[in-house]
Amino acid sequence: MNILILGSGGREHSLAWAIKQNPKCDRLICAPGNAGMAEIAECAQIDINDGAAVATFAEENAVSFVVIGPEAPLAAGVGDALRGAGIPVFGPSAAAARLEASKAFTKEICDACGAPTAAYARFTEAAPAKAYIRAQGAPIVVKADGLAAGKGVIVAMDEATALAAIDDMFGGEFGDAGAEVVIEEFMEGEEASFFILCDGENVLPVGTAQDHKRVGEGDTGPNTGGMGAYSPAPVMTDAVTQRALDEIVKPTVAEMARRGTPYQGVLYAGFMIKDGQPRLVEYNVRFGDPECQALMMRLGAQVLDILLACANGQLDQAQVNWADDHAMTVVMAAKGYPGGYEKGSVISGLDALPEDSMNMVFHAGTKEVDGQITANGGRVLNVTARGASLQEARDRAYAMCDAINWPDGFLRRDIGWRAL
Repeated sequence: MNILILGSGGREHSLAWAIKQNPKCDRLICAPGNAGMAEIAECAQIDINDGAAVATFAEENAVSFVVIGPEAPLAAGVGDALRGAGIPVFGPSAAAARLEASKAFTKEICDACGAPTAAYARFTEAAPAKAYIRAQGAPIVVKADGLAAGKGVIVAMDEATALAAIDDMFGGEFGDAGAEVVIEEFMEGEEASFFILCDGENVLPVGTAQDHKRVGEGDTGPNTGGMGAYSPAPVMTDAVTQRALDEIVKPTVAEMARRGTPYQGVLYAGFMIKDGQPRLVEYNVRFGDPECQALMMRLGAQVLDILLACANGQLDQAQVNWADDHAMTVVMAAKGYPGGYEKGSVISGLDALPEDSMNMVFHAGTKEVDGQITANGGRVLNVTARGASLQEARDRAYAMCDAINWPDGFLRRDIGWRAL
């Protein structure tokens, strides 16, 4: 098979790495890719948010399966364009992708199917939003309704922070994403991620993970796209997982189908868990980044088979074969992230690191310049390792981090602290 993966981050590198191991994969193309993906696949420069351009490229290159990594092409309808051209694709339609593209839409779905989630209100103007915050008090959560690259959520522990978030969102800090704001009750508990494949009707759980959103150790400082993750998530016990499936995921999938917008792809459900009861924090319509990297290390070559089953409506015939192990990803980011940072610094030491089923460095924001790997983004490297225990995976990951020479980068030293 000729397979095309859309995206250029660590998530897509890990998907490419896993898919490449499957003997069904004859030719692998990544668009636009990055320096790490270029070592295992062809990289192509196309506009991945232009459905017609992606479909034309796929036809010209005899691509038989497309895997869409990021949320932006999904929200832009690239999956619809590919299906319209008769090209099998992994990823939901634009209508179904509203589960991530609109926080308010997700709340509507939860209301309709009775899925437990935080109490909320939605606003299109600052004054009533601020009045609501003053009436509710803090802590409280303020969310930009639309896509904001994982940064449009402010967990405000005091009223002043929440009011400032309203000014920022309606002031244009998140562009169109902040034109509508959803304000939610602050939920207490432990957060975890659950990844489920859906083919429009059937669901197949493919793993759990926990990530670290805040930039500082001890989960302090501003939110980021994610500073590290591990899989599985201890808080997602068999009982909690079953409740999440029965009370939240399956009702959501049924409601989407009832509305004529069946969901096909991976559903990444973020839960807050307290006293064994999961409540939905949010849905994403793609694999989490960096959770995907830990999951791909544990899943390996079978990933292609289950993604194909998902795209072909055959999840009822598929199963996931899990190794009884653990994986951890540590993000190395450019100094200054998630604020301003510089590009172009040289990273060395990568060539000496192992690359196998137990140890991998997945590239996120990298670029090759004159034979050297340079930083080309905020989150730059995802150092990932497996182990028989989480401690073993952690020790391996940090040993690799210590072997990388990048003075302009930083990382958190406490990934996995809740579980350990």
